[in-house]
Amino acid sequence: MLKRYMHERERHFAMLNDNRVVNPFGWGTEFVGGSGSEADPRSFFAEYTNKAIDSSDEFFALPAKASVANLAEDADPGSGSSVSWASSLETASVENNTVRARYFAARSGKGSAVIVLPHWNAKAGTYFDLCRLFARLGISAMRLTLPYHEERMPPELERAEYLVYPNIGRTLQSVRQAVLDTRSCVRWLKERGYQRIGIVGTSIGSCTAFLAFVHDPDINAGVFNHVSGYFSDVVWNGLSTYHVREALEGNVSLDELRQMWLPISPMAYMQKLASQPARPQRYIYTRYDLTFPIDLSIETMAALRRYGIEHSETVLPCGHYTLGEKPWVYIDGFKIVSFLRKHLR
Repeated sequence: MLKRYMHERERHFAMLNDNRVVNPFGWGTEFVGGSGSEADPRSFFAEYTNKAIDSSDEFFALPAKASVANLAEDADPGSGSSVSWASSLETASVENNTVRARYFAARSGKGSAVIVLPHWNAKAGTYFDLCRLFARLGISAMRLTLPYHEERMPPELERAEYLVYPNIGRTLQSVRQAVLDTRSCVRWLKERGYQRIGIVGTSIGSCTAFLAFVHDPDINAGVFNHVSGYFSDVVWNGLSTYHVREALEGNVSLDELRQMWLPISPMAYMQKLASQPARPQRYIYTRYDLTFPIDLSIETMAALRRYGIEHSETVLPCGHYTLGEKPWVYIDGFKIVSFLRKHLR
């Protein structure tokens, strides 16, 4: 009975003011170093994927000298300070090439900081409450605007579609950019004197946070809110991405898509994570999620155990969208804040 109720709520919230558009499929090799006119794009991506994963430290590496961030104090201290800098990955959208973030400085100094990565199509101001709570508890927070969101959205978009798009190469480029932007946040915080840095991501922010966590040893602890090992499977099976699947179907199979998008999938880096010194990490997922179906979360937890990766696991009896409702949003917030507060001291 609870399952049916939660699923009804999930469908209601997912389709509320639905402005999703089925965009045309594209291979998009030009977004990842190709010409855009390859005779065999499948072979191109097979080679690209293997190279990206085998040399993932290089794939997700920041330039030795990142651009200087501009910090501006806003009139409303409750909204944090604006921070902006040039993204280390340049795209065709001028607006998207400037990284935007909000910085909530704790009064107690620069011991610890947390980077907050929002969900797909998050609006301006979301997660500010979480950032303010961290700051009140003595942990500075930095809320990153993901690629193609808010001020980074080009005029032709109403939604941040280019981040999860039925274009193979563009999606790879966009998620890679999100990881690089996250790592540049880490570098900026370290340069400002922070000794311990945590990260929390929700939905696609969770995937981005995981990829950054695996490839950046300066991140000391992580919380991953909604969990899947494969980027492709969420897009293919998730309620929120039905329009992306509709464009993909008939052009690629799920098996092909899983392989092509493996460089932006957590499952590709489980062995790499297992080989690293243990760091505190918590995975939160929900039992009635139709956007990140629970079988994908269970599969990921099994992989963590199989590789002997020490972690904390939390399952909540709600769904993807309903996690934002009371009381679940408070429980989720407690699980996030208490874990990071404990491990960033």
